[in-house]
Amino acid sequence: MPSFSSSTRDIPQVKAVPRHIAIIMDGNGRWAKQRMLPRAAGHKRGVEIVREVVKACAARGVEYLTLFAFSSENWRRPAEEVSLLKQLFILALEREAEKLHRNGIILRVVGNLAPFGNKITELVARAEQLTRDNKGMTLTIAANYGGRWDLLQAMQCLIESQPQRHGAFTEEQLASCLAMAYAPEPDLFIRTGGEQRISNFLLWQLAYSEFYFTDTLWPDFDAAALDQAISSYQRRERRFGRTSEQVEVAAKAPPKKRELA
Repeated sequence: MPSFSSSTRDIPQVKAVPRHIAIIMDGNGRWAKQRMLPRAAGHKRGVEIVREVVKACAARGVEYLTLFAFSSENWRRPAEEVSLLKQLFILALEREAEKLHRNGIILRVVGNLAPFGNKITELVARAEQLTRDNKGMTLTIAANYGGRWDLLQAMQCLIESQPQRHGAFTEEQLASCLAMAYAPEPDLFIRTGGEQRISNFLLWQLAYSEFYFTDTLWPDFDAAALDQAISSYQRRERRFGRTSEQVEVAAKAPPKKRELA
């Protein structure tokens, strides 16, 4: 598993195209309501947009794409809608895993999958195994995921693995136990649908991400909308605690040569 530094301890390399994009896909229900359609129609259209955005991100050189598909709080929704979302998840895993594999994409799923039942758990394991050795973009689906759950399970992992430390843990050790320790922190966080909050998503990892909120509902968020978000990101000055003058000087400095061991 690769090791990534923390943006609160080190200054990440900034590229024109975000290395990692995380998205809360919001607005499926409202999209359907505007068209006097059942909410199911919005969710089904949302799955189609996932395909388009995955393809667009891979084509633009994004290395990691993380999609918030089902939060730990989404169980509060009507039972009928929860059942539909589970069925769509099953269909997506059955139909899309092979396509992702053919396109060299790695699929990872993070979250507490046990409440979904054995079928989804087995399909996830199968899809992850199929795509694990691919060399393309890493697509992560966050399902029954919550940022607080992630932090709690990371702490439990640390305590169980290193009980002798008596709680004297470092930031790096905690980060290594998070559900997405295999990915760098998101450069760009996008939320569709007009809401402006992170809703318990990647609480640790979004510390220095650039936020982009759009009124566009997820079923309308196409490749052009993605380009608008990336364009907004490219106009940001990523200081990571420094002044603008320091950022300018660092940008002009020649790259450091790696020392030979």
